[in-house]
Amino acid sequence: MFISIRKNYEFLNVYHRGKSYANKYLVMYICENQKLVNRFGITVSKKVGNSVIRHRVTRLIRESIRLNEEQFAIGYDIVIVARNTARGKEYKDIESAILHLGRIHKIIKEIR
Repeated sequence: MFISIRKNYEFLNVYHRGKSYANKYLVMYICENQKLVNRFGITVSKKVGNSVIRHRVTRLIRESIRLNEEQFAIGYDIVIVARNTARGKEYKDIESAILHLGRIHKIIKEIR
């Protein structure tokens, strides 16, 4: 179940209290939330492109999370920020970037 971070203060909390790692396409901030669910926030700035491009990148990130959600450890607020290099990338590139950052943060359960 995909639960979103929607409020500005929730994003700011993750930015200030969380830890971040980045790769070529994305930046991932994580912060423990003391809950039994993960909450995800996605940010794609205007630097990435026009609204069509930004929404496509957002949909790719959301779908990558949805299909791989069971691999993430539980109890985190996770904010994913798209870099402008994510523009025009395919699903497999975005999915690979998300899983890579999850492994760096050590929040991916190794089930395979």
